[in-house]
Amino acid sequence: MSATAPRLSREELARRGDETYTRRVLPCLRPEDDGKFVAVDVESGAFEVDEDDHAAVSRLHRRTPGAQVRLVRAGHPAAHRLRRGQ
Repeated sequence: MSATAPRLSREELARRGDETYTRRVLPCLRPEDDGKFVAVDVESGAFEVDEDDHAAVSRLHRRTPGAQVRLVRAGHPAAHRLRRGQ
């Protein structure tokens, strides 16, 4: 699968992605989706939910070729968490 060329700046992608998630996606999520990854196309509003981030993004790209994807984790402030060395 080839990467989609970005058409938006990182800042614009984040702004539009967060707005779309809050306005269109969040009302559709169920309690059992908490903690799952949500891949959102910021242009169409299409989204996919999965426990695996790669699976969510891959399904969204199959449904919406060329999607500009913002990845969110339902119920969390960030999609991924960075850990320091153990």
